[in-house]
Amino acid sequence: MSATAPGEAAVRALYAQRGLGGRLAPGSSPVVLVVDLINGFTDPDCPPGSALDTVVAANRTLLDAARAVGTPVVFTTIAFAADGIEGAVWLRKMPAMKVLLDGTPWVEVDARLGRTENEPVVVKRAASAFANTGLTTLLATFGADSVIITGATTSGCVRATAVDACAAGYPAFVVSDCVGDRAAGPHEASLFDIDAKYGDVVGLEEALGLLPDAPPVPPTGGVAP
Repeated sequence: MSATAPGEAAVRALYAQRGLGGRLAPGSSPVVLVVDLINGFTDPDCPPGSALDTVVAANRTLLDAARAVGTPVVFTTIAFAADGIEGAVWLRKMPAMKVLLDGTPWVEVDARLGRTENEPVVVKRAASAFANTGLTTLLATFGADSVIITGATTSGCVRATAVDACAAGYPAFVVSDCVGDRAAGPHEASLFDIDAKYGDVVGLEEALGLLPDAPPVPPTGGVAP
């Protein structure tokens, strides 16, 4: 940021003055949508991956709370066919993702999240979880009136999903503790932009309070062995 650029507080004040950054009303039937917390994104040894251990741990806390009260959980993964035809333009921009092939361990949901067999995995080949997938049908099946969004990366698939959730008429609540990126700058800028235009950015404690009949906030988070 240049020396003459306004600080975040000044930008927020300007946005508020101009009518940006309104607040959304929480729904009574949310779905927790975990975007692309797959091995290929949570393992820094994978080309598109990064160290997201704290994000995974925070997600596990939220997911266990959601499961305890029966709130539906939906996961997404990015998995390309070997021919690379669908998603070819994206792969030209991000050739690192060529390792995310159908049937490989990289496209599996990180086991530390404790996914159960009744928690669907939406396969996508674009940034948004809504793009050419069955997510909208799943949300309708669950009777969802809002989405609690977590995952990776904040500046990519999380942001794209929040934008499309807004377009589809679902109030979106992006959990800042439960999303991550490869670098701090894109992460922070994207959270700011989402909060100003497309959804509410909330902390983990507030997200736990969005769950219907949510139990008390646990003192510590945890990751399954």
